Amino acid sequence: MAGIAAQKRRRRIEWMAFALVTAVFVTLTGWIAGEYGREGAAETLRTQATGSVTLDIAVLRSELEKHRTLPFVLSRDPDVLTALLTPDATHVAAMNAKLETLNRGTRSAVIYLIDHTGTAIASSNWRDPTSFVGTNYRFRPYFTQAISDGLTEHFALGTVSQRPGLYISRRIDGPAGLLGVIVLKVEFFQVEADWRQSGAAVYVTDPRGIVLLSSAPEWRFLTQTPIEPEDAAAIRSSLQFGNAPLTPLPIRRYDEGMPGKDFVSLPGGGPHLASESDVPTTDWRLHLLEPAGDALAAGAGNMRSTVLGLVGAIVVLAGLLLYRRHLAMARAEEHIEARAELERRVEARTLDLRSSNALLTAEIDERQKVEAKLQVARDELAQANRLAILGQITAGLAHEVNQPVAAIRSFADNAIAFLERGEPDAVRDNLKTIAGLTERIGGIIGQLRGFSRKATGEIGPLALQEAIDGALLLVGIRARRQGVRITADHPDAALRVTANRVRLEQVLVNLLQNAIEALEGCENPAIRVDTGSDGGSVLVTVADNGPGMRPDEMAALFTPFHTTKPRGLGLGLVISKDIAEEFGGILEVASEPGRGSRFILSLRRAT
Repeated sequence: MAGIAAQKRRRRIEWMAFALVTAVFVTLTGWIAGEYGREGAAETLRTQATGSVTLDIAVLRSELEKHRTLPFVLSRDPDVLTALLTPDATHVAAMNAKLETLNRGTRSAVIYLIDHTGTAIASSNWRDPTSFVGTNYRFRPYFTQAISDGLTEHFALGTVSQRPGLYISRRIDGPAGLLGVIVLKVEFFQVEADWRQSGAAVYVTDPRGIVLLSSAPEWRFLTQTPIEPEDAAAIRSSLQFGNAPLTPLPIRRYDEGMPGKDFVSLPGGGPHLASESDVPTTDWRLHLLEPAGDALAAGAGNMRSTVLGLVGAIVVLAGLLLYRRHLAMARAEEHIEARAELERRVEARTLDLRSSNALLTAEIDERQKVEAKLQVARDELAQANRLAILGQITAGLAHEVNQPVAAIRSFADNAIAFLERGEPDAVRDNLKTIAGLTERIGGIIGQLRGFSRKATGEIGPLALQEAIDGALLLVGIRARRQGVRITADHPDAALRVTANRVRLEQVLVNLLQNAIEALEGCENPAIRVDTGSDGGSVLVTVADNGPGMRPDEMAALFTPFHTTKPRGLGLGLVISKDIAEEFGGILEVASEPGRGSRFILSLRRAT
């Protein structure tokens, strides 16, 4: 009883340990799965962000390229040259109207013409209170750089309109040299509005890290990194960005617990995936901040749910195994109590068992003798089956042998006549013919003698073609007499099976004999013998075009003494099936009424 109590305490301890290990394992697995899911979600976000950056850059470039060609065309326009050469009221008015029309068509912010002194003489906004006409822009970099370089692009805050935009300017030369500069201003408010629709934060910076464009208007003219005070003062004095504070963006690196170093945090916005790329044909760089909190949480949650579901199944299985182990232990403990009683009973019945053992030994000896007699009976039955087959083909063989015997007699008489005439060559030919006929008779008789001989029982490698040829020789005479056409393919001479030749021939002869009998009274009777391979097995198929069999006939086909033939004993197929199984193979049948029958013999391939 003390041992049973100790076993119960041990089981309680094992359940507590199992619960503790399960809790630790589930917690650790859930954490690892969450991290793995976050990594996968982060990779998906990076792929999506790359596509979004490419698309945003394409939209921005499309807007830029749409306006870059117009200053080039206007710099060579004759009306522009005329207005600069002759800036009278008529030409200036015409130029104002033309620029106004072009501006409406291109949807640019403003187009204006500056003479060589830096004064705007015509502008598309000449009707507006904030018209640029008469304003001097000699201090503007887009004017001075266009004069020196021929063309330039300069992003700045408008001194009059106080609206940011990109100034695309090109120098205009006349016969005598510099005439002026044509300037087109592009504003990107619509592009920024499109970016805001995506839900991500998008902004563009210049080489100094100053934000030029942004889906968040409050970020405009903030900086990626702090700018030195003296540099900030120089930028303000240039009036490029007006009185912008040039303070850093409210973006901070978000390294804690993130699957990578490319995550940032925004005020009240949670983690964002940061992506960036250069804008071709400019010195700008586009930045994309994709919200990542929900995607990372969803990725971690999905992976954690999947893994914990699998872990839960494993834990349940482990608990079930532990429960069954404890149940087995409990049963074993119950058996301990009964074992003592059992041992007492065993001692009481030992004498009975000894006497019973002696009787059992005698019964075993008797059973072995009966099995030996049964094997002998089976061998004798198989031998009787072979002799019965020989009896069926004896009449045909007599005719098959009589023909060459009669021919031998005729050739012998002819040889005597040729010898008396002194024609040795003719005698030699007749003797050769007689020798060939005797070999033919000897082959037939030898095949019969070998088939009728009692099989030794030895099973080993056997050339399949030899057994098929022997069976065809034995049944060929009857088939020819009955008008049955037998065709057989010729397997590879090296194809060998594990069998005994005499017994294998007996199986094949039985199958061929059954097929011939099934074809009695049929038109164009034919039998086909095919060989093939299926993995480590060799298949021999005997198929006829006879009437076939019904399902009930097939069900009882291998039952002893069941036959559908008037003179049959119902043992041929039973013996054939036993022989096939003795070789380690199987014998099967497939048949349908009116479509013939196929017997498939499967044998082991010999190495």
